[in-house]
Amino acid sequence: MKLLFTVVVLAADAAGSTEGAPDFWDTVTKPFTFVKEAFQGAGDMAGAYSDMREANWKNSDKYFHARGNYDAAQRGPGGAWAAEVISNAKETVDQWRGGDPAASAADQEANNWGRGGGDPNKYRPEGLPPKY
Repeated sequence: MKLLFTVVVLAADAAGSTEGAPDFWDTVTKPFTFVKEAFQGAGDMAGAYSDMREANWKNSDKYFHARGNYDAAQRGPGGAWAAEVISNAKETVDQWRGGDPAASAADQEANNWGRGGGDPNKYRPEGLPPKY
């Protein structure tokens, strides 16, 4: 049985390794990679939120939005997806609570900037400790 499984796996791998075709193992592991990236990206978002709360620095909100999205998106497609879902959910809840639509739009701009690979330091407020 082990021999049969080994032969099937090797044959599938050989069949999938033609030029331009996805490798067998890539096809098998891609969903798991996406989920892993999503969890890591969610952790990046939580870390940026935690840092924002700890820093308690005036006008730093947009910086931490951009940084959390940037860090998450660097994980890959799963991280970018998690950052988008979390950012959109946060802004939706803010709107339900009567938040300022202009502030929400500015937050989303920073979210998109970071998630798109833009340098979060564009939003860094003067004097924010280098730790962040």
